[in-house]
Amino acid sequence: MNEDSFNGSLRGFLKKVGITSQREIEKAVRDALASGKLKGNEKLPAKMVLTIGGVGLTREIAGEIELG
Repeated sequence: MNEDSFNGSLRGFLKKVGITSQREIEKAVRDALASGKLKGNEKLPAKMVLTIGGVGLTREIAGEIELG
């Protein structure tokens, strides 16, 4: 395995995940605020599941997103 190649590829994937996730969360929260579903002071439970094929990795990451 080429460590430099692996590290670069992994960082690229994580950057894509981070940027895409943030955009989707922001859009969903803005839409929910606009429709009145949220007031803007909630704490939202969040969960993400990471799955990597070929190595049998499945990891659940849970947390909370505070709006105000």
